[in-house]
Amino acid sequence: QGKFTLLRDSRTDGSFLVHHFLSFYLRAGCKVCFVALLQSFSHYNIVAQKLGVSLVAAKERGQLVFLEGLKSCLDLLFGKEEQPGQPSPLQFLRGSSCELRALFDFVRVSLTPAQGDSWKGPVLLVDDLGVLLSLGAAPVAVLDFIHYCRVSVCCQLQGNVVVLVHSHEDSEDEENELVVNSLCHHSDLILWAEGLATGFCKDVHGQIKIIKRLSLRQAAQQDLVQIYQYKIQDRNVTFFARGLSPAVL
Repeated sequence: QGKFTLLRDSRTDGSFLVHHFLSFYLRAGCKVCFVALLQSFSHYNIVAQKLGVSLVAAKERGQLVFLEGLKSCLDLLFGKEEQPGQPSPLQFLRGSSCELRALFDFVRVSLTPAQGDSWKGPVLLVDDLGVLLSLGAAPVAVLDFIHYCRVSVCCQLQGNVVVLVHSHEDSEDEENELVVNSLCHHSDLILWAEGLATGFCKDVHGQIKIIKRLSLRQAAQQDLVQIYQYKIQDRNVTFFARGLSPAVL
């Protein structure tokens, strides 16, 4: 509880980590606010069903609050009227302000416990934070949004925040790299999925670097780093030490 986990990927697609955490927290009985900016609800629901979780059922019982970013963007850009008293969480797209206060208010209201709630803890899940930059949000606004979410969800509500970002070492997107590097400094745990330097392999899809930020809690401690390789299968992911793939052995 009270942890900020950063999911980072380079030269590969780290979305399998998002699907894992979504199904994991729903099965654990947590209240989840999912800010899905990259894919549609049906996409996440199909993958979740393979993992044994129904997002439709989770929404109906009030456990899952789902923001479908693609649909919200289209509604705003094509002038769909907002309901009175319910401004769109992505209203910064209309150019009136570049801040993400409406998105933060949506998260805060969604995860604030109501009377009678029996959920174990609040969780904010964001996929993918870089989309906000592509939509015109400033890096400072994105970092402010994450900061306030950490204060509200992690500190005040003792919940968890999980965020996915994409990064490329040779990228010319300075704004995205600024956000990625800043988030790395504030994360309690970093799961960094990387493509293999040697290129495509059908038996090893990539490697994941697990960085436990011990130095964030105690200045004298060094971060604990573990590296594994993995293979994504239809319903799960297999992890193994580097060079110990079943195909190699």
